[in-house]
Amino acid sequence: MSFDNVCKLLAEKHPGDFIRWLIAEESTDVKVLKTELSLEPIRADSVTFLQTANKILHIEFQTLTQSNPAVSFRMLDYSVRLKRQYKCPVVQVVIFLQETDDEIAFTEQYLDDTTIHRYRVVRMWEQDSDLFLNNLNLLPLATLSRTDSPPALLSQVAEKVAKILDRETKQNIAGYTEILAGLRFDKTLIRQMLSEDIMQESVIYQDILQKGQEQGKKQEAFSLSMSLLEERFGEIDDSIFQKVQALKIGQLEALCRALFRISEVNNLVAWLDEQESI
Repeated sequence: MSFDNVCKLLAEKHPGDFIRWLIAEESTDVKVLKTELSLEPIRADSVTFLQTANKILHIEFQTLTQSNPAVSFRMLDYSVRLKRQYKCPVVQVVIFLQETDDEIAFTEQYLDDTTIHRYRVVRMWEQDSDLFLNNLNLLPLATLSRTDSPPALLSQVAEKVAKILDRETKQNIAGYTEILAGLRFDKTLIRQMLSEDIMQESVIYQDILQKGQEQGKKQEAFSLSMSLLEERFGEIDDSIFQKVQALKIGQLEALCRALFRISEVNNLVAWLDEQESI
């Protein structure tokens, strides 16, 4: 999850650059919306909403293609809620960070018997590397872009980082780059190319790593809880799924223990309702 955290942080620190990249618009007044639209607390750090004068850009960063609910349905859901709340056009972009041949990364619409909803997909491994190499604020994303020689690309990024004069900026860019490069490169190679002491000095880098570790633990606890629930009760109702997703890591661990004595669905629902008041 730290990959998503880095991308969200970059988008919120440099919204104008993301607006320019993704919708080819120049805007001097971009507002980052701190809105509680996410129904998926575990995924909240991968979603960014940027508001320009006349529209909202909804960016969703994806490392994996599989999710519940599916990406396409989630985009429909966000679109409806954003339009209802802000009453303006919404442009949606899903950015897949890690190369895959899964059809989900090549799908740009939600389709059912009555609805067609379209959104845009960006696959980082198809993006021109020059776009990111020539923009310091987007430089960490260059490690995931199109190239015939990934090591040569990483070397180019490292050279760009080395030329940054401001030490704090260099620390942060090196830290972001190290994390995102981990989706494509061996850690030893990354640390050969980038100055490890510079990366480790980055306060933001350390914060991202810590959050990533915490979210990883929560995801593990959530996955274990769902496995135990499905083993005990079979297919889980969406309302219960959402209640479990909203639990904190300590509550998820408590749920795993509680399932040894909970044998009925109504008792499970009662236990989950108690947690909402804590």
